[in-house]
Amino acid sequence: MADLFDGYPLGQQWDEMFGTPGQPRPAYAGLFTSLQPMAGEELSARADLLSQTYRDAGVTFAHAGEEQPFPLDIVPRVIGAEEWDVIERGVAQRVLALEAFLADVYGAGEVFADRIVPRSVVTTSAHFHRQAHGLVPPNGVRVHVSGIDLVRDEAGDFRVLEDNLRSPSGVSYVITNRAAMSQVLPELFADHRIQPVDDYPTRLLAALKASAPANVADPTVVVLTPGVYNSAYFEHALLARQMGVELVEGRDLVSAGNQVSMRTTDGQRRVDVIYRRIDDEFLDPVHFRPDSVIGCAGLLNAARAGRVTIANAVGNGVADDKLLYTWVPDLVRYYLNEEPVLANADTYRLDDADTVQWVLERLDQLVLKPVDGSGGKGIVIGPRADERTLTDLAVKVRARPRDWIAQKPIGLSTCPTLIGGRIAPRHVDLRPFAINDGSKVWVLPGGLTRVALPEGELVVNSSQGGGSKDTWVLSHPRPAGEPGPGRPESTRIEFTAADLPDEPPAQDPGPLNDTVVGQSQQQQQSRFGPLQGPAASLRAVGGRGSFTC
Repeated sequence: MADLFDGYPLGQQWDEMFGTPGQPRPAYAGLFTSLQPMAGEELSARADLLSQTYRDAGVTFAHAGEEQPFPLDIVPRVIGAEEWDVIERGVAQRVLALEAFLADVYGAGEVFADRIVPRSVVTTSAHFHRQAHGLVPPNGVRVHVSGIDLVRDEAGDFRVLEDNLRSPSGVSYVITNRAAMSQVLPELFADHRIQPVDDYPTRLLAALKASAPANVADPTVVVLTPGVYNSAYFEHALLARQMGVELVEGRDLVSAGNQVSMRTTDGQRRVDVIYRRIDDEFLDPVHFRPDSVIGCAGLLNAARAGRVTIANAVGNGVADDKLLYTWVPDLVRYYLNEEPVLANADTYRLDDADTVQWVLERLDQLVLKPVDGSGGKGIVIGPRADERTLTDLAVKVRARPRDWIAQKPIGLSTCPTLIGGRIAPRHVDLRPFAINDGSKVWVLPGGLTRVALPEGELVVNSSQGGGSKDTWVLSHPRPAGEPGPGRPESTRIEFTAADLPDEPPAQDPGPLNDTVVGQSQQQQQSRFGPLQGPAASLRAVGGRGSFTC
């Protein structure tokens, strides 16, 4: 029988499984032993079953104007316990520093007085909102949920590529990936001690309740979605169902007397915490875009009065601006008096004429990113760009250098991926998700591994044709004499017709990005449909599919 890994090429980049040909790294030893004797036809058949499971369960994303099953590669990514300890500490450290920065930006502004970050960097950010100044959340938490994008460089070190502090998407795929994989390859789970991911909704709900206004004994939490035509709607519906809370749209909410309520069949019910998946500009037409038809007028006034908590907080985008990203290591030292655990990618700020000129002379050697871009859009990889693209880029950079950062290309690590019945290396990144409840930052073990499926492709975003992998974080070995775990609990993840759009969306902003900006009311209606249908409390529930893990 041919070895499934025969001919697996190793390039200059770091490979997650192999250090040398045929020799797996320690974390992958068990997986390699299990997969090596398996025939390519058998693994392909299981991959087809995995895809069918996703289709039946309705695990979808919007791509090229239509709903598609989210591509899930059958070969998991494995992270050893010691490596994960470093990632966990680094992500938590970064979140705490950015929390402190946001409190400072919308408060005393000491970071400007101490000349750590220029005030102009913040005030010129598209995501800085003066309306949030002085708005202090009940428990001080602004970044309830964050997604910190990591890549592994050629030396095998994890580096932070960007921070996502507004409404990071993708955690639903972490949960469903694990559930589907446990059904299709159950024998692999029996041979590994893998840290679970199914308690994320419980952790999220606890953090949201902890952020409720003072003196609320039993807070009412809702998930606010733009509607079924948003590319991340599946995630909104799944999280609401798993947390046991209502999924609402802006028209389901009423704000009067600085108190927010939702319409139900039993009348209006007070809302204490809103986990919103709508961008700031569309959240409250009183303070932001007056033509927004997907928000609720008066939300910000209610939050300022301390009667409702908005999670994540308004104005967080200033801290995940890619220009501010270059100062985050300094912010870690300034606020926490610690050295950063995770380094940034090598990045150049275009904040002076000499640097701009240096970058312009090397566009074919660098990666240029728009500072407020998302979903991989607008990125120009210089070594792979044609002359016309570089010429157009030079014009844009000269006109508005504040809108760009430049980075040295990183040879993203590769991970074994099933391609055409054979195992081949494909580039991957990692998005760990963190939850801050005010007392501790908890990092979901593993997070979302995104994989660029086309050969040689470096952009892993699903909106650019990428897929995902189940990410396994191995547990530390049990001390000698400690009894093993009992029978694992069975968690059933159910999906219903309410999770799925009835029609394909008009546009695709990327399934891992909820943000929609720069659209007229007519365009919003086109994107999110004619804004018809009942509130979450009135929606009929129809069976669609389920996973058990």
